[in-house]
Amino acid sequence: MQTAKVSEKYQIVVPKQVREKLGLQPGDRLLISVEGNRAVLRLQPRSYADHMRGLHKEIWQGIEPTDYLKEERNSWAERT
Repeated sequence: MQTAKVSEKYQIVVPKQVREKLGLQPGDRLLISVEGNRAVLRLQPRSYADHMRGLHKEIWQGIEPTDYLKEERNSWAERT
């Protein structure tokens, strides 16, 4: 666990070990959320498209995309 001190201007310095582990570079942005009594810092993805690629791919294993689309489109046609 690392610590950081809040300055009079409410700034903190990210400890060197954390910067190195996350690969932080000057100019990188961090996403900050509050979870209960904790502030959680996450590295903002440089590209959300790259970040989302492959997300939940296990859900789609064994499903043929073309067949899936055909079934969906057929279900839309049946509703009208």
